[in-house]
Amino acid sequence: MTLVVFIVSLLGAMAIGVPVAFSLMFCGVMLMWYMGMFNTQIIAQNMIAGADTFTLLAIPFFILAGELMNAGGLSRRIIDFAIACVGHIRGGLGIVAIMAAVIMASISGSAAADTAALAAILIPMMAKAGYNVPRSAGLIAAGGVIAPVIPPSMAFIVFGVAANVSITQLFMAGIVPGLLMGIALVVTWLIVVRKDKVETLPRTDAKERLRATGRALWALGMPVIILGGIKMGVVTPTEAAVVAAAYALFVGMVIYRELKPRELPAVILQAAKTTAVIMFLVCAALVSSWLITAANIPAEITGFISPLIDRPMLLMFVIMLVVLVVGTALDLTPTILILTPVLMPIIKQAGIDPVYFGVLFIMNTCIGLLTPPVGVVLNVVSGVGRVPLGKVTVGVWPFLVTQVLVLLLLVLFPDIVLVPARWLY
Repeated sequence: MTLVVFIVSLLGAMAIGVPVAFSLMFCGVMLMWYMGMFNTQIIAQNMIAGADTFTLLAIPFFILAGELMNAGGLSRRIIDFAIACVGHIRGGLGIVAIMAAVIMASISGSAAADTAALAAILIPMMAKAGYNVPRSAGLIAAGGVIAPVIPPSMAFIVFGVAANVSITQLFMAGIVPGLLMGIALVVTWLIVVRKDKVETLPRTDAKERLRATGRALWALGMPVIILGGIKMGVVTPTEAAVVAAAYALFVGMVIYRELKPRELPAVILQAAKTTAVIMFLVCAALVSSWLITAANIPAEITGFISPLIDRPMLLMFVIMLVVLVVGTALDLTPTILILTPVLMPIIKQAGIDPVYFGVLFIMNTCIGLLTPPVGVVLNVVSGVGRVPLGKVTVGVWPFLVTQVLVLLLLVLFPDIVLVPARWLY
């Protein structure tokens, strides 16, 4: 019955328009009331304890690094570098979008920020070159959701805190799946763009390519510093976030000189707003997480799926299907915070590697960013690129199917994730 109270109170609150964070708190209150242990101190203590985590400091600094990267010209130079490398190929601007998305993902880890930067620059260029605009917008949206999979990833940080899993291991395990997502998008794009009559950009000579690389070198050095520092044990993921923000600030103001001191307050304010939303969600979710454990809800769910406990692959298929459905209605962070405390005990009981599960879980929630009715990244592309949301939704379908197929591949062959993760870690 506690499971029914949990689901009805949570979904009921969201159905009438209550924000997700407050819905999570309401869900916790209803569980306390049902179990006869109502105490407002439980809410206050868990919210304070939820925010008082050193690891979560990485979130505001990575968000700030992403904002500084866009304002300081790092994003534009990465796109210029990609254009110099592959812009002359037929369908080259689409490859540029994916290449730039992968590079930017290894810097900021924010799907919305990366997508906005790519859409603002590339959609007008692709429209002018004769590309199908809705399909181009769909490709950019699909490329943007790679950001939370390739480290550094705020989604991995939130999952690692909620599931008590090593964030460094999650970072290392996300590299290969993220690259696979990018490669699969390039292949899909080259297939769907064959019949389009598009103009290709002129081939850049070696001197211009070298010049574009030189201009982007400071931006390209950022992921090397972040991932290299974490891999060598010089910095923790939290410390790497601070380094990333400081590096982006230095490059934007001193090297590229595009970030002016008068622009800093607006950049910091935007980062603070985004951080506040995420942190309040985390704090509210940890209230319901504590009560989910107290109410023994994972045991109830285990009872329903007990026949699958001894069949880990089939269990993963079922869980991925559930997460895919939930992702159509919830944003990335709420999905992680709501489902992680429910699913992790089941995953551990089935003997599934928590890091492997974490990577596939985050990939799945990222795919949810491309699915209506919520589809946060779809809305970002639609707004920034000035393409009607309905048309973007149609244009994204080939790439959405591709991402689901990559997820299916990783469910069938776990070693694709686990072997590189062990080697990198």
